Amino acid sequence: MKLPFFPLKSVFFPGETVPLHIFEPRYKALIRDCRREALTFGIPVYIDKAISHGTEVQLIEVVTTYGNGAMDVICLARQAFKVLSFVNPWEGRPYAGGEVAFMDLDLGAEPSLREEVLKRLEQLYLLMDLPFDTLIGERFNSYVLAHKMGLSFAQEFELLKMARETDRLLFIKEHLDRTITLLGEVNRTKASIELNGHFRNFDPLDFKGLKI
Repeated sequence: MKLPFFPLKSVFFPGETVPLHIFEPRYKALIRDCRREALTFGIPVYIDKAISHGTEVQLIEVVTTYGNGAMDVICLARQAFKVLSFVNPWEGRPYAGGEVAFMDLDLGAEPSLREEVLKRLEQLYLLMDLPFDTLIGERFNSYVLAHKMGLSFAQEFELLKMARETDRLLFIKEHLDRTITLLGEVNRTKASIELNGHFRNFDPLDFKGLKI
């Protein structure tokens, strides 16, 4: 399938709301074309000076239009894709575009794996003293969690490239395990530091019988 492109150094996951501030002339033209022709467009992820995967998004609303033509828009992320070709400019338009292949996503996973991941996420939030949204369980999938656990840009991109929900959940679980272990060590170190300088009871050493 052919899509116009709006490459960004950002990762968006299917089902996610995407707020964008549009100010470059070529992307103002893209939004105008999307409104006029009911087009969707692709946001390929620009990473390591290359693009290979991205997400199709649909324009939902132009929230604000400024005097200089810039816009605040709301889009909805729909499908992850692999980039097959990249052309700039594309089909006589001022922006890039190309062909994509939508990924055949497998959304199924064992309930026990979902529960393990959710428990670890709750544990992470507890360690960080952050409120945990228990309602997340009702709409729980890997994409819902993706921006909620401190993944790096590169890690989010790796997650986007995975077609199977099981693989995504295992990736998230491994990240949570590492992060929880690290935070536990940090908290223990913090507690030890806070004890330093406090008056504490120590048993004095008995040096009787000490041989030198």
